Amino acid sequence: MKSSLLLLLAASAISLSCKTDQVLVAPATTFPAKAVDAAPTAWGSLSGVSISGGYGSAVMVDPRDPNSFYVMTDRGANVGTSVAGQLLFPIPSFNPNIAKYTLSGDSLRRVSVINLKNAAGINLTGIPNPAGVGGTNETAVGPGGVSLALDPEGIDPEGLAIAPDGSFWVSDEYGPHIIHFDATGRTLERMNPFGTGAGGRRLPAVLGKRRPNRGMEGLALTIDGKTLVGAMQSPLDNPTTALGRASNAHRILTVDVATGATKQYVYVSDAVGTLISEITAINSTEFLVIERDGNFSGGTPAAVHKKVYKISLSGATDVSDAADAAGGKVFTGKVLEALTPAERTAAGITPVTKTLVLDLLTLPGGYPHDKLEGVTLVGSDMLVLANDDDFGVIDAGAAAIAPKLLPSGSRDRLTLYFVKLAAPLR
Repeated sequence: MKSSLLLLLAASAISLSCKTDQVLVAPATTFPAKAVDAAPTAWGSLSGVSISGGYGSAVMVDPRDPNSFYVMTDRGANVGTSVAGQLLFPIPSFNPNIAKYTLSGDSLRRVSVINLKNAAGINLTGIPNPAGVGGTNETAVGPGGVSLALDPEGIDPEGLAIAPDGSFWVSDEYGPHIIHFDATGRTLERMNPFGTGAGGRRLPAVLGKRRPNRGMEGLALTIDGKTLVGAMQSPLDNPTTALGRASNAHRILTVDVATGATKQYVYVSDAVGTLISEITAINSTEFLVIERDGNFSGGTPAAVHKKVYKISLSGATDVSDAADAAGGKVFTGKVLEALTPAERTAAGITPVTKTLVLDLLTLPGGYPHDKLEGVTLVGSDMLVLANDDDFGVIDAGAAAIAPKLLPSGSRDRLTLYFVKLAAPLR
């Protein structure tokens, strides 16, 4: 009886030690090389093309169960029209959400859905924001070209983190906004550079210069639950579009959960134009970051960049602006994005350090997807990676869509890849 009680207490201690994205995996737990969504969610169709799936903009392991994963959608299926800056949303009422999937062999089974809602409990949409509150200069229409009103609470969710209390933090590509949702998906707080969110806390004003649809693509929460860490997908359009898009200096933002105090650091991408797609915590100072291009392996042009790096904030320079000016801190007469690499060094700016963990193009069979967008760490050495399948459709021009096909000819769908690392990360 005494030995049974000791075993029970030990098991309880292990359970209580599981925090955020750190999961203690039992030795018997095994993972397939990859697992595919067994039954992609059907949302509707346009011009005879089915719209389905849509999960994969972020993935997080369930802190209580290493065989279950929370996987998020983005704003919903959309395609361009013949009008510049106009998007057609085939399903205007689409509600961005987080689904829970469990592993069943090499298949993923959706077992529950958490709809993302505003503070009043009303489902959020993925329709773009108006100017001044996160607008991207996009307009929206529904089927038949019917104009859709821009939505100040619309969200294009991309980054996901789970708090120790079971609530969710989500970042998006519009504002950018960082939104805190309770475990049922109801908004608790919304932070952005404009001060228009519930709760009143703001993000740095300079983040309002994010490149449209290249906002806060990644979001992590440190294991202790005290610090949010967000990653901007591309360098800001700061001070001009031309200068910002010639830069390879991405901003990493930290937010003290208790006080709202922020810091900013520089992440130097391997080349101008490569994207940060996600960030997840290893510990309080080290993180995993996805850096990628937007091409298919075997496509034209072919993918050359699908990498996971370990980064450290220790020793990196805080480039925050105490005055919170619209362009951020100025260094020798220039804002961060206008500095050349040599000028950054001369200004005493030390970027975050980065070390390659995995090149997905070297995996057996390669990595066929274009959008590597999710990463989570199970235990100390199991990487789990997710792709965004774009609801199985691509833009075919002039408000038309076509099935999104991999170079093999099969339709793209959510696939989780499981990679056991040779050396543990924590």
